[in-house]
Amino acid sequence: MDKISFVIPIYNEEGNIGRLFEELTRVAENLGHPYQIMLVDDASSDRSLQIIKELAASHAQVRYLSFETNCGQSAALYAGFQNADGDIIITMDADLQNDPADIPKLMKFFGEYDMINGWRADRQDTLSKKVGSRIGNYVRNRLTWETIHDTGCSLKVMRASMLKRIRMFRGLHRFLPTLMRLEGARVIEVPVNHRPRVHGVSKYNNLRRGIEGLYDVIAVRWMIKRYLKIRIGDTNV
Repeated sequence: MDKISFVIPIYNEEGNIGRLFEELTRVAENLGHPYQIMLVDDASSDRSLQIIKELAASHAQVRYLSFETNCGQSAALYAGFQNADGDIIITMDADLQNDPADIPKLMKFFGEYDMINGWRADRQDTLSKKVGSRIGNYVRNRLTWETIHDTGCSLKVMRASMLKRIRMFRGLHRFLPTLMRLEGARVIEVPVNHRPRVHGVSKYNNLRRGIEGLYDVIAVRWMIKRYLKIRIGDTNV
C-alpha cells in the first residue's frame, strides 16, 4: 500500500464541506500514508464548488472534478474512481453522517480483505428511511445472493485495482460489494458510527429509491448470471 485516495461525491453540501475536510484530514494524517482527497461536485447549485476550489487552492492534497450537469451519485463516484491515483480508495458521503474516525478501524482489515463495507447498525435517520432501507437491502440480498446488511452505507474501503475494472451505471453504487466480489474481492462488513444530519437535506426518498432500485437489482442479477469466469488452463502467450 503506497497511497490512499478519498473519493467524496458532493451535491449541495456547502454547510458540511469545511468540517468534513478538517475531520478527514486529521484522520488521514494519522494513517501514515500519502493521500489525496478527491472531491466530485455533481453540479451543485449552492456554494459547494466555490468552497471546494478554495480548499484546492490552499491544500495540495485536494483534487476536484465538477460536472456541467447533475449526473447522480454513481456517476460522481465513478469519475472519482477513474481519476484517483491511490492504491486504496475510500468513499464516504459529504453530509457528515459518516464518521471519518471510523476509517482506521476499517483499515485494519485491508490486506486480508479487498473491500471493507461500513454497516450503520444504529442509523440516525427517520423511521421511514430506516424501514425503506431494510426492505431494500432484504430484496437486494435475496435477488443477488448477497449477505451485506447495509449496501447503502457510503463508508467503504476498496482495493483500487479491482474497483477500477468495474463499469459503473446509474444506481449501481449500491451494489459495489457484489460487483467487487465478481472481480474476485474478499468482502467484509464492519459496524460503524452514524451521525444525525446537521446541515442540508437528504437527496432521496423511499418511492424514488424503490422504483430505481427494482430496475437496478434486475440488472445486477443478470450481470451475475452472465458474468464470464475464465480460467486459462494452458497457453504459450
